[in-house]
Amino acid sequence: MAVDRKRYRPLPLVFEGFPEAEMLRRAGDFLSLMTSRRSVRAFSDRAVPRECIDRAIATAATAPSGANKQPWSWVVVDDPGLKRQIRAAAEQEERRSYLGGRMPKEWLEDLEPLGTDWRKPFLQTAPALVVCFAQSFGMGRDGGRRKHYYVLESVGIACGLFIAALHNMGLATLTHTPSPMGFLARILKRPAHEKPYLLFPIGYPAADATVPDIQRKPLREVMCWNGDGQEKR
Repeated sequence: MAVDRKRYRPLPLVFEGFPEAEMLRRAGDFLSLMTSRRSVRAFSDRAVPRECIDRAIATAATAPSGANKQPWSWVVVDDPGLKRQIRAAAEQEERRSYLGGRMPKEWLEDLEPLGTDWRKPFLQTAPALVVCFAQSFGMGRDGGRRKHYYVLESVGIACGLFIAALHNMGLATLTHTPSPMGFLARILKRPAHEKPYLLFPIGYPAADATVPDIQRKPLREVMCWNGDGQEKR
């Protein structure tokens, strides 16, 4: 089928380039910033400005998406009653995973260095929770379905930008994935075409917060040039 070029309305690209030295400086600064990012499981109850969360979500929503369908919904929760419900439901699922046999022995052993268990107090302590929902399809103004493309890839990219935006402004978070997560759609009264993708507690680290002693793989183990495992420049 031929593309209807009448619907394509291009605009001039606005793009700011930099000299190589500035590129490297900016790349190094951003790498240092993101290297300092850690997942946090112990939060202060200090309030977070709502505008900060708004801007982090606005940043996430700049992500590329399949056919520009932007197949995501973001729900911010700061109501104590809702947070309490979410914690209770999450811990019920996590208890089944950790203690009820859902997780195989190998998985539990891999989690031991992280110090996690079924208890999730941060879901109440953190001043805000943000739930990202993936839209399996869209809804038109006429009530009809609209197809979405590359939903999981698109939403994953958006969540990565969200994490970076939070860290850049000095807030901590955690990618929490209690499985299954259907209770989030039920508690937050989301429509059937929205599926919970990630749950983010948002806030400042507690004064006594600790993180596990883990190392990230060196660059040489996670990349190669030209697909043959040999670095060529």
